[in-house]
Amino acid sequence: MASSLLNAGGGPGSVACAMPLPTPAEARLLLEHYVQDTYQRHHALMVATAMEGYARHFQEDAALWHVTGLLHDLDFEQHPDTHPAEELRWFREWGYPEEFIHAVEAHAHGYHGFATLPATRLAAALLACDEICGIFYAYRKLNPVRYGEMKAGSIKKKVAEPAFAAKVDRRTIHLGCQHLGMTLDEHVAHLIKSLAPLE
Repeated sequence: MASSLLNAGGGPGSVACAMPLPTPAEARLLLEHYVQDTYQRHHALMVATAMEGYARHFQEDAALWHVTGLLHDLDFEQHPDTHPAEELRWFREWGYPEEFIHAVEAHAHGYHGFATLPATRLAAALLACDEICGIFYAYRKLNPVRYGEMKAGSIKKKVAEPAFAAKVDRRTIHLGCQHLGMTLDEHVAHLIKSLAPLE
């Protein structure tokens, strides 16, 4: 299926074709095809890992949640000024599940005119995990410690400091937690555990 993924609609000279949601391995190939930036790839993997952790916590479909996290910014490198409009079009053309599409759309709440609120646990988790992964990454750049060894209090302190990783939208973190039914304390503690396998 890998070749059909890379020839699917959405890229220059590509031909649209309906296909089911890819496996995590196939999604990784798709990510590497559309995203070349090292940080963006790492961010995608962070969010996917965090999402998979929540899937296991809530006893949901781990593969669906992982792939949603991995592909949520698929068009960002090519279309930063309209993200996620292009990828939403691609995902619909590719026949991806509506639950996946809704989550990707809702993660852009307040961004480029998108106002869809998360109506599912999957969407709420993506909204809660996306921006805060930027906090974890920035903290690690200053403090070379593995994600799983970070202290919850240190991460929460950085979330509360607008000047730290200033581009991170704290509003969406809190909004995602609200819709997920998790406090920020619970969310941070859960992510420290979920992100532990990452280097």
